[in-house]
Amino acid sequence: MYLEHWNLQEFPFENVPDPKFMYYSQEFEEALIRLLYAVERNKGAALLTGEVGCGKTTLSRVLIQRLSENNTDISLITNPSLEPLDFLKEILYQLGITPPGGSSKSDLLNLLNTRMLDNMREEKATLLIIDEAQVISRATFEEVRLLLNFQLNDRFLLTLILIGQPELRDIIKEIKQLDQRIALRYHLIPMKFEDAVKYISTRLKVAGGKKDIFTLEALEEIYRSSAGIPRKINNICDMSLMIGFVSKSSLIDSVIVNKVVKDMSSD
Repeated sequence: MYLEHWNLQEFPFENVPDPKFMYYSQEFEEALIRLLYAVERNKGAALLTGEVGCGKTTLSRVLIQRLSENNTDISLITNPSLEPLDFLKEILYQLGITPPGGSSKSDLLNLLNTRMLDNMREEKATLLIIDEAQVISRATFEEVRLLLNFQLNDRFLLTLILIGQPELRDIIKEIKQLDQRIALRYHLIPMKFEDAVKYISTRLKVAGGKKDIFTLEALEEIYRSSAGIPRKINNICDMSLMIGFVSKSSLIDSVIVNKVVKDMSSD
């Protein structure tokens, strides 16, 4: 709706995990490197946590994009609130395997084990990514832990990446045998002001922007109101561009941002 007014080719602040809009702050770069290392070195399990809206899901999509260029068989679970048997079926489904009707737990595990061994022979990694892992039930977490028993003498057959909100760290600490197998951990924190400014600029450029749209005062207000959380930054910036378009403004200033923040807080 406002694209022509701001000379943009696409909407820059959609809250979807599109890797092309990724801004690589030092923290995001380190998190990505750790996760790539966990997969490439068959480390068994890795943990990525962060506050709501900090970019964990987007980071996971960037990871998948990077790994898709290599030989990696990836199962991505985005809704892990499943009973153990359904959870195993979902893993197989994401790997492109449809179990026969009436398959038992043992049947499902045998299918998974066969796939992982086939991947190993083809020098292909098998990766299971579980997003929103804090909602996994205790019974299903036990199945997740047992999946790490698929290993040879010198390597894991499966790499597990758990992604979730901060409480996931405490949940895993209570499952000692799983906690001990987490080889790499990283906690995403909100952006610093300098990174938030670069984040906004990067997204505008990817969307086709050729000039600065936000004044310094507007950027400072966006950062203060969002606390450096990318999802909140996106919401404020998107609505600011809309209000700026409606009012035929040539720039987004702090007056517009304050109006947007006030409207959001009154919802």
